[in-house]
Amino acid sequence: MFPFIKYSKVYYIFSGILILLSIISLIVFGLHFGIEFTGGSTIEVSFTDARPTSEEISKSLLSFELGEIIVQSMGEKGSVLRFKGIDEATHQKVLTKINELSPVQEKSFQYIGPSVGQELRNKTLIAIILALLAITIYIAFAFRKVSRPVASWKYGITSLIALFHDILIPLGVFSVLGKFYNVEITIPIIAALLTIIGFSVHDTIVIFDRIRENILRRGMAKFNETVNWSLNQTVGRSVSTVFTVLLVMVSLFFFGGETLKYFSLALIIGMVAGAYSSIFIAGPLLVSWQEWSEKRRGA
Repeated sequence: MFPFIKYSKVYYIFSGILILLSIISLIVFGLHFGIEFTGGSTIEVSFTDARPTSEEISKSLLSFELGEIIVQSMGEKGSVLRFKGIDEATHQKVLTKINELSPVQEKSFQYIGPSVGQELRNKTLIAIILALLAITIYIAFAFRKVSRPVASWKYGITSLIALFHDILIPLGVFSVLGKFYNVEITIPIIAALLTIIGFSVHDTIVIFDRIRENILRRGMAKFNETVNWSLNQTVGRSVSTVFTVLLVMVSLFFFGGETLKYFSLALIIGMVAGAYSSIFIAGPLLVSWQEWSEKRRGA
């Protein structure tokens, strides 16, 4: 039987470093939101001949004063251009200018006003906060009959800490990707983050439920031994579940095209972080909290 609880400080240090790096990245680089959240215009084009470089496309459009111009390659001959919101007349002029570089066919044009983008951003934040709050309340209610040696509400708080761990790490990675590769936070990535929350809390509940069963079955044995025994019983299931999901996500990342590439990457990072936190953070954190409470009462 592997002594998970014995090395809890190692897990805390490792996770602490990852969380610290993610927070620093978010503070320094921020998140590069897509036009769904900031407002702006997106044009997707396909070149019939050789595709100009991103630098050539950006330079050709400088006279239109489009603000920051982001050009991303799509497939062999496609490009996606993102810049501030423009009217239809400017839209046609931009297409004409690009066509001067190389014959081009427009595939889509999208404009989102800044007020709509800000409203969507606020609603997304509210949705995430409500999801986290609902999960915490649900876990506290589900474990209400297990009040010793750890109060039921502590299960909810511990799961919430693990969820923050699972969300902060992908956000930190996408902060770096946004700074150096212009990867944007889009609706699919937000959907991936919400999926991560659901997947991670499911994994954590499975472990917590086994802890509850062992407490009821074995009585008031040492709590750290009960948690360690529970982790050994559930670790195989957690790893196998994550592994099967990762097989699909890795396939999507490499073969799913540009649309699903970063959606699948967010899920890959988040699910690995979620499996790690469920096994190495949530359970050991309950033990550490219980031991700290005992020392405090003894003092």
